[in-house]
Amino acid sequence: MTADSKPLFTKVALIGIGLIGSSMAHAMRRAGLAAHISGYVRSEETRDRAKKVGFANSLHLDIAEAVRDADLVVLATPVGSYGELAKEFAPFLKQGAIVTDVGSVKTAVVRDVGPHVPEGVHFVPAHPIAGTEQSGPEAGFAELFDGRWCILTPPPGTDPAAVETMKTFWRRLGSDVEVMDPKHHDIVLAITSHVPHLIAYNIVGTADDLETVTQSEVIKYSAGGFRDFTRIAASDPTMWRDVFLNNREAVLEVLGRFSEDLSALQRAIRWGDGDALFNLFTRTRAIRRSIIDAGQDTAAPNFGRGKKPTQ
Repeated sequence: MTADSKPLFTKVALIGIGLIGSSMAHAMRRAGLAAHISGYVRSEETRDRAKKVGFANSLHLDIAEAVRDADLVVLATPVGSYGELAKEFAPFLKQGAIVTDVGSVKTAVVRDVGPHVPEGVHFVPAHPIAGTEQSGPEAGFAELFDGRWCILTPPPGTDPAAVETMKTFWRRLGSDVEVMDPKHHDIVLAITSHVPHLIAYNIVGTADDLETVTQSEVIKYSAGGFRDFTRIAASDPTMWRDVFLNNREAVLEVLGRFSEDLSALQRAIRWGDGDALFNLFTRTRAIRRSIIDAGQDTAAPNFGRGKKPTQ
């Protein structure tokens, strides 16, 4: 057995088994990263659904049982619940364990979880930049993290060995890894993820509110840009509510800049400034090419979608 195929942890506890948590379990099993994977669920209904999928060795309604003797504990619920959950499971953590998370905001996670992490337990926040609009234990799949970035944001004074262990963990899950300051992470994600989601939610909501366009027409003619906004706007509402409430400073800063740029674009359209429009669209097209060149998306036509199945 090679070093890359040996279990990195004897037991990993997943606090939350939605898209990200269940995908981590599938990817851990694929890579042989954990001898035992436990999951904490809030309801018997979710536990029964997860049992059918079969990605965990044990599933628990009791959080203490889920984390007991775990070498790694992963918070994989909406970020607004992290503080209370950490407070609840902290007394049952073993010495030397690592606590991490998968939230897309990091300053708030350090603020809310850090104070509950006991002495002798390591805290290494993480953000895998991967996902789909699907949710629930059935949504997970092992390949979700392949070729994607995972950003680690360890607070000052974090044990370097724990950070290295988490780098190895995410690399074996298929991700590229980078370490970043939590506040810098939040401003980067505000522009690359959070504000785009907010715009998508807003434009889909606007279309729903317009009295001059019937709902049937919105659905019927959605084969253009609107359709792609709806994919983003279909993301988990609880998760995204918590993202905006916990990254409000960075989101509002980016929204302010976006509003200024949108006003300039509005003026260009009003005054027929074709050069300004052409220059902007040329610049943004180049950014799209850079994303494809970096391996973060496909250049296939129609965003890589397959042909419509025959009826």
